[in-house]
Amino acid sequence: MLIAVSLVCAVLAAASNALGNVMQRRAALIVPQSDRFRIGLMWDLLRTPVWVLGIGGVILAALFQGAALATGPLAVVQPVFLLELPFTLLVAGIAFRHPMPRATWLSVGSIVVSLCLGLFAAAPGGGTLQAPVSLWTAVMTCCLGAMAVLCTLAVRRRVGPSRAAYMGLAAAIGYALTAALMKSSTDTLSREGIAAFFTSWQTYAFAATGVCSLFLLENALQSGPLVASQPALTLGDALVSLTLGITLYGETLRGGWWLPLQLLCLALAAGVTRLSRNHTLSGEPADTSDTTTPADHETATTNASGHAAAHVRPTPRETATHS
Repeated sequence: MLIAVSLVCAVLAAASNALGNVMQRRAALIVPQSDRFRIGLMWDLLRTPVWVLGIGGVILAALFQGAALATGPLAVVQPVFLLELPFTLLVAGIAFRHPMPRATWLSVGSIVVSLCLGLFAAAPGGGTLQAPVSLWTAVMTCCLGAMAVLCTLAVRRRVGPSRAAYMGLAAAIGYALTAALMKSSTDTLSREGIAAFFTSWQTYAFAATGVCSLFLLENALQSGPLVASQPALTLGDALVSLTLGITLYGETLRGGWWLPLQLLCLALAAGVTRLSRNHTLSGEPADTSDTTTPADHETATTNASGHAAAHVRPTPRETATHS
């Protein structure tokens, strides 16, 4: 019964986060653009109403995610966030006025089916509710180190899909680490009460990593189109969270002949990357020419996403930015 509640909350969290991502991407196109990795971006976004709406979706997603993690294993909850991209396509289709074609609906259906089969085949479970500090130290060192490397690679690249992908993957690792810390905090809250919750180091750690991940996500959304950042964010979050669930909390997956089915479902779910190239997210026509060079394609994709956002609510400021 608790697993069912956890899955429902995880699906609602994915839907809320999708709304937040689209609105934040819309806001990232409105604020002044920059090639630099800048702190002032957050101040610009705070003064943008559509970004506030996006943050509302993120906050709602965090509440649903907390409820999901309190009632189910990390290895069950976080892979459900693969559904975030299909939800993002739906929201972006409405916001950018691009209806999803039938082929895209079929891709969405295959991802949903593969995710359900994969969770059934893996049957994640077991594990502990808390991890030792020594293990936390090792995990946080690895995760924060990987985020630092990805950010370094990102800032060395010009604004475009590759930079957005690096930023998106760094944000994904941060969100996975945040979810792992949040699971520990919600367990403390449920077992020991509110006082223990606010004296637990995990509470402040997940708040700090959450804010850091949000900052990285905002830079990813401004660095390039959703077609670049969303796959790294979605797949990275799911896979890193699955790893953290096994290493930190000792959660287990079914082995034996179930393993090939799990790998097959993972390969099918990886179709989320192909799905992300849908023109709903990039704003470019579905019949994009195959004769463009990689550099031209990167520039065109970035510009196309700006035109799609301008189609929603054109402003003189935005026109000047993307002229």
